[in-house]
Amino acid sequence: MDNETEQLPILKFTETGSSSGEDAVALESPLTIILNNRELVTLLCSPAGLRYLAVGFLFSEGLLKSKDDIKKIIVDDRRGVVRVETEGGEELAGDALFKRFITSGCGRGASFYNAADALDQVKVESQVKISTLEVLALVKEFQQRSQLYRATGGVHSAALSDTRSIIVFGEDIGRHNAVDKIFGQCILNGLATDGHMIITSGRISSEILLKVARRNIPIIVSKSAPTNLGVRLADSLGVTLIGFVRGRRMNVYTHAERITTNET
Repeated sequence: MDNETEQLPILKFTETGSSSGEDAVALESPLTIILNNRELVTLLCSPAGLRYLAVGFLFSEGLLKSKDDIKKIIVDDRRGVVRVETEGGEELAGDALFKRFITSGCGRGASFYNAADALDQVKVESQVKISTLEVLALVKEFQQRSQLYRATGGVHSAALSDTRSIIVFGEDIGRHNAVDKIFGQCILNGLATDGHMIITSGRISSEILLKVARRNIPIIVSKSAPTNLGVRLADSLGVTLIGFVRGRRMNVYTHAERITTNET
């Protein structure tokens, strides 16, 4: 965590006076992703797990389809550059760069798709179920793992769970980046996501929901709120969306058939 924070001087004020000190602040760095020698995008992110972030981003955007597509990955941590070369070496479609738009995420989120892409997304089919008690327990464990957040208060967290335990955990200044880091780690390490669950600290917007559906994940859980498009997309794509998981309560917005009560 030392390479993700910086101690900065502060003047702290309280109702009883002021004092000088230091505070841990989350690092923010640019990451440029280059695909087949073409500069694709520059993201603002936490400077850890750059390989996972680049791969997760490319898969989430539909620019990679399989781990077998990847021929080579070169990470330059000092310059903040990740170069990805594919087996075919195909160039990005000529109009793809013009489709990019700024997402609702922090950390200068960018995307190469829009809501119309959901029309081509296959509906998630899964018989997985989880109890409300299990959701609450997993979110509690999730929050306890957020060391960088507890140190700085300046990052988002994301995790992949098999509905029984947390398998992969990651943090980043951007909520989209945190999710992509999880997916990148799963892809490069051969971890399955089908029938699993994503837990996130951030708002569930349509872009986040589509990322999850593309990995065939049937459940997404957040301690924060969804947007209306996030809810509508979850409903149409067969994803169970759970928000405002705080304390002993939660809101289930879509596909509640996957949720069982504690008495079941």
